[in-house]
Amino acid sequence: MTHGLHYTVNCSILLTDLPLLERPAAARSAGFDAVEFWWPFPEAVPSDAEVEGFVKAIEDAGVRLTGLNLAAGDMPAGDRGLVSWPGREKELRDNVDVVVEIGKRLGCRTFNALYGNRIDGVAPERQDEIAVANLAHAAHAVGTFGGQIVVEPVSGIEAYPLKTAADAVAVLDRVGADNVRLLADFYHLAVNGDDVPAVIAAHTGRVGHVQIADAPGRGAPGTGDLPLADWLGAIEAAGYAGLVGLEYKAAADPFAWLRG
Repeated sequence: MTHGLHYTVNCSILLTDLPLLERPAAARSAGFDAVEFWWPFPEAVPSDAEVEGFVKAIEDAGVRLTGLNLAAGDMPAGDRGLVSWPGREKELRDNVDVVVEIGKRLGCRTFNALYGNRIDGVAPERQDEIAVANLAHAAHAVGTFGGQIVVEPVSGIEAYPLKTAADAVAVLDRVGADNVRLLADFYHLAVNGDDVPAVIAAHTGRVGHVQIADAPGRGAPGTGDLPLADWLGAIEAAGYAGLVGLEYKAAADPFAWLRG
């Protein structure tokens, strides 16, 4: 791909033939120096030993942790975040404390706070109030060491309310913190029918992180029909200088597209 942006490997969706803690070293062996993860523990507040094991795996691999999701609930069951989930505020905030610890130790500065699904019987306005308060809390916590919270439109889950960049930007505006920014995942935006070039033109100044996969299928670049190289070139030209997360499902050779 012809652009000057650098990649970070999402080790929660790539290299899944290996145990989780072996994936950072595999990413390094594949030529990358940066990795990102969804929340890598089964609980929002893991044991000290689990945290130590994760930190050691990153350090021993010689890579940088450039992105980490906040706890998102049971993702295989369809959960997509705790940020707007009534009754789980303490769990979310206890999770933020762990995120802060990991971020400080590993130099990670970008944290993805998945918004959470709409819940039957709860007014959307109530969920949005909870989300704004939780995002403001998380932004303050990571802001103490230069971190940012990113908010992501997501596809594939009807109950997840943030589907377009405009949906997420409206949340950013409600929170009103400079370090709460848009996660522009070109795959999710495209699948949801958003106009990605228009998003780039309108919102690059609000973008805190970019992720890519091709569509249909959420495979590696080149397996679908999205003009990912064009979009990455456009967002770079518009002033984005951050990393690009490789967040796709891959076949046996996940990085062949970079060599071909």
